[in-house]
Amino acid sequence: MLFCCSIPNIWLILLVLKDILLFTNRDIADYYNQTLEHYEQWWKLKKAMAVHYGVWYPHTRSFLQALKNTNVAMLDFVGRSKKTRILDAGCGVGGSSFFLATTLHAKVTGITLSERQLTFANNQLNSLNLNHLVDFRLEDYAETSFNEATFDLIWAIESLTSAQDKTKFAKEAMRILKPGGVLVLADYFKVDDRSDPHQWLNKWRLTWSLAPILTQNEFVDTLEKEGLIFDQSLDLTKEISPTSRRMYYASLGGALPTMIYNLFHDTSKFAKIHYKSGIYQYKALREELWRYQLLKFHKK
Repeated sequence: MLFCCSIPNIWLILLVLKDILLFTNRDIADYYNQTLEHYEQWWKLKKAMAVHYGVWYPHTRSFLQALKNTNVAMLDFVGRSKKTRILDAGCGVGGSSFFLATTLHAKVTGITLSERQLTFANNQLNSLNLNHLVDFRLEDYAETSFNEATFDLIWAIESLTSAQDKTKFAKEAMRILKPGGVLVLADYFKVDDRSDPHQWLNKWRLTWSLAPILTQNEFVDTLEKEGLIFDQSLDLTKEISPTSRRMYYASLGGALPTMIYNLFHDTSKFAKIHYKSGIYQYKALREELWRYQLLKFHKK
């Protein structure tokens, strides 16, 4: 998650000019496959088992604690009533799945598109001895293999922004949720009617394999049209701002080494430009172009 201007910008410029570009599932998987080492280095991956923003409260003293706070904030938001079957949709390296299984004593299935994330998660699963509660699969959360009415809860931290077709995801969520089941998510939402002359949001999404970022109202409307009922939202933009700033400084610090490395190595396309994303997301946040929101829906 690091920045600069260099020859690799040509690829980014072409993508920005094609504002309608949509990433395929293979692109998204490639992004996470290619950048896993970056997250291991900068995101304390083996300790935190998290590929998301950390939530900072007044008493938070470390980045590792902030990353763990995100799961706690999500669970407090959705409520800790009994949930026996949970889908971690876009599970990354499995941290939320382990948290939910150990906290709620529920059976959790985590799904990801990334082969390397799946391997990482399964390695952690074996070391934690949680095979009786957790399993991981290589699947698309918009087209799963699960039976109808399987899950009490669908949990998604910063994963639905990658979904190109939110309607398709909503239909699948309605199919696999039990009656009364809940969808809870944490994600990025565009602020209404804000000018973005520098295209910070678009540049950010293109370096992070995201779909175009919707407003909260656009997202809610899409899911409600498919039958999900919107319950409430919680704004945690202020609480994730220190994480955004941390990414920004990591980007500045890593820019020159990454430029030099790219000059002498055949780096894969996402790994080549990943260092720029920390700049873009921070610039967009400073200009109040996006918010970090928790959203809760349920199936009637």
